[in-house]
Amino acid sequence: MKNLYKVVLGFAASAIMTSCTKSELLDYQVAKPASFANQEIIDSYQPLKTYLKPDPNSTFKFGIAGSIGDYLNKGVFYRLANSNFNEIVLGYEMKHGAVVRDDGTLHLDDVKNLLEAAKSNGLAVYGHTLCWHSNQNAKYLNSLIAPIVIPGQSTPTWDIVTEADFETNSNSNYEANPNAKLSFTAVGQGAGGTGRAIKITNDAVRANDWDAQFFFKFSPVVKVGEKYEFSMDVKADENASFPTQAHRAPYQYKHWDFFGNIPATSTWNKYVKTVTITQEMADCGAIAFNLGAKATSYYFDNFTLKKYNAKGSGNAGHAYFFTNQSVKDFWAVQVAHDLPTLQNNQEYTLKFAAKATAEGNIRAELQSSSDYSSNSFGSISLGLGWKEYELKVTTSASNRNRFVISFGDYAGTVYIDNVKLTAAGNTNNLISASDFESGAGEWVGWGDGSTRGLTAQGQGFGGALDQVIEKTPAEKKQLITGALNKFISGMVDTCKYYVKAWDVVNEPMDDGRPFELKTGIGKDKLGSDEFYWQDYMGRDYAVEAFRITRQHANQGDKLFINDYNLEYNLDKCRGLIEYVKYIESRGAHVDGIGTQMHIDINTSKENIAQMFTLLAATGKMIKVSELDMGLGGVKTADATEAHYKAQSDMYKYVIDKYFEIVPKAQQYGITIWSVTDQPENSFWRAGEPIGLWTEGYTRKPAYVGVAEGLRGK
Repeated sequence: MKNLYKVVLGFAASAIMTSCTKSELLDYQVAKPASFANQEIIDSYQPLKTYLKPDPNSTFKFGIAGSIGDYLNKGVFYRLANSNFNEIVLGYEMKHGAVVRDDGTLHLDDVKNLLEAAKSNGLAVYGHTLCWHSNQNAKYLNSLIAPIVIPGQSTPTWDIVTEADFETNSNSNYEANPNAKLSFTAVGQGAGGTGRAIKITNDAVRANDWDAQFFFKFSPVVKVGEKYEFSMDVKADENASFPTQAHRAPYQYKHWDFFGNIPATSTWNKYVKTVTITQEMADCGAIAFNLGAKATSYYFDNFTLKKYNAKGSGNAGHAYFFTNQSVKDFWAVQVAHDLPTLQNNQEYTLKFAAKATAEGNIRAELQSSSDYSSNSFGSISLGLGWKEYELKVTTSASNRNRFVISFGDYAGTVYIDNVKLTAAGNTNNLISASDFESGAGEWVGWGDGSTRGLTAQGQGFGGALDQVIEKTPAEKKQLITGALNKFISGMVDTCKYYVKAWDVVNEPMDDGRPFELKTGIGKDKLGSDEFYWQDYMGRDYAVEAFRITRQHANQGDKLFINDYNLEYNLDKCRGLIEYVKYIESRGAHVDGIGTQMHIDINTSKENIAQMFTLLAATGKMIKVSELDMGLGGVKTADATEAHYKAQSDMYKYVIDKYFEIVPKAQQYGITIWSVTDQPENSFWRAGEPIGLWTEGYTRKPAYVGVAEGLRGK
C-alpha cells in the first residue's frame, strides 16, 4: 500500500507576452516514505479501550500502571490513561513502604487525592499491594521485634592507655631528641628507693626550652571531650619547672599545653594531672616534655596514662556470642573449636562462663569430626546473668578432636567466655583455653539463621554487658500480625469507597523451590526495604492477610494473589495454585490469581498457553497484572523494525491466548505495566523499549498488537 502525493507545478504565461504560447501543467508523483505511511496506520487506530465492546456481563478491565505524580499533574500521562484505559494501578504509592511512617502511622493523603481524581474520570483503581516482602518500611517493622536492651550497670573506671616503669630497656613508648641525653639510674634509685628510673640530662641552657625534649607516646590519639589522667614520679638535681606540649607524634607540635607545667625538686614527688581534651589537643598521640630552660639532670619514673571510661570495663575484655533466630533441631545450629586428638577413656573437665538473652538450654560435647560421634557434657541451663560452669565427661573413643556447642533448639543469643578444657591427672593438663582477647581464633559455626562474633571490649565475663532480652517467636508473631492488621485495615477502610479489587499477597513463592514460600532466613543481608512477613507469621501469613482484607473490604470486592515468572517456570505456577488451595483450606477465600508477565519476544508461547490453561483450571478470576515486553535484551538504540514487529505480534499473542483460554466469567483484566519505553536511568528494565509508546509518547507497532488483541475479544 503506497500512498502517493501529487505535486502540481504551474507555470503562467507572462502578462506582457502577446504570443499565443499555452501554459502547461507538469504532473509529478512522489512516494511517501514507508516510515511515515506506517506511522499513519498506527495513528489511525482508536484509543485502546474503545476496542472493548460494551458488555454489561463482562468484568474485564484494561489497566495502566503509573505513579500518583504522573496522574495528578494532568499532563500527557493523565490524558493517555483516561482515553485508553479503564483502570489504573499504582506502582509504589499504595505499598507499605510508601504509606507507613517510622512511628507506624499511615500517610494516606496522596492516595485519597488519586482516588478522587480517578473517580472524576471514571477510571477504576486496583489496590496494589497489601502484603509483600519488598517496598516495606522494614525499619519500623524491625523496631517492633527488636530485643529489649537493659544497659549494664557498672562503676566508671580509669583504663590504662600506656605506662612505663623503665625497668627494662624497651623504649617502644618514649624517645628524646639529641640534646636530651638518656641513661638509667642504678637499681634501687628509682622512685621510693626501688627499681630504677630514667635519667634525662640537659647539659646547657638552650635558646628555647623545646630544644631539649623528651616524648611519651601512646595510641590511639586523643579525641575532643575525652578525659585523661597522666601521672609520674619526678625529681631533678636542681629545682626546676618544665612545660608539656601536645604533639600529633614526636616533633609534630600542635598545642603549647597538654598536661601542665611539672615542678621538680631534689626529692621524688608524684605528679598527677587530669585534663579534658580540647580541640587544640585533639588527634595528638605524644606528650612532649620541654627540658631546655635548665641545665640539669631530670629523673622520671612510673609513667602512667589513663583514660576515663564512664561505662566501666575493668578487665572484662571480650566474650564470644552466638545467636539462633528460631527453634529447630538442636544439632542444626552449632559452634565448634578443633582440638588436638584426645585420649580414650580419659576424664576431661570443661570450665567456662556463660549468660544468655533468654533462659534456656544448650549442649556441649567432645566430638569426632570423622563420624560425628561424641561424648556429651550434658544440657547446660542458661540464665540472664553471667554464671561459671564446671562439667566433666570421660571419652569413649580415641579420635575425639572437636569441642562442639549445639544450640539449634535455643532461640536467642548466648555469650561465653574463659573456656578451658583440661585433662584430669596429667602433669600438663591444659588442653585448650579461649578468653577471646585475641579474637575468635579457630571457632567456627554453621546453621541457617545463626550469627556469631565477639562482643565489644569490656563486655566479657565480669564486665558490664548490656542485658539483651530477645522477644520470643510467639511475641514476634503477635507483633508482626498486629502491624499487618494495622496497615491492611487502614488502607482498605480508607479506599474501599472506590477500590473494589485488591492485590492482597504479592510474590509469595520461592524461585528455586517453587512449591515453598520465599524467606529472608539465610540471606547475608536484607535490603533496607525488605521484610518477610512469613518468617514471623509462618505459612499462614497469607491466610491472615486475606482474612483481614475480607473483614474490612466491601462485600463482593475481589481479592487476588499475584506472582511473577509463572509463564517461565510452570512449577512455580503450580506451586502458587497449591498455595491458594492451602489458604482456602485454612478458611480464607481467594477470588483471583494475578500473573505478572514481565516477558520478552523470545518467551515460550507454549509456556504462556500452558500457564493460562493451569490458571483457568482453578476456576478463579485471572488477571495479567503487570504485562510488559522486552526485545530479548536489545536496547532502544539497537531496536530494528523486525524487533518491533515481533513485539507487536507477541503482545497480540498474549491477549489472544488470554481471551481464548480463560473463560469469560474468569477474565478480570490485563494491565500494561510500562506504557512507555524506559529511559537509561530507570530502575526498571533500564533502556529497554518495552512500552506501547516511546518515551516521547509516540505510538509504536506494539500499540497495534494490543489494539488488535482487544479487537479480537
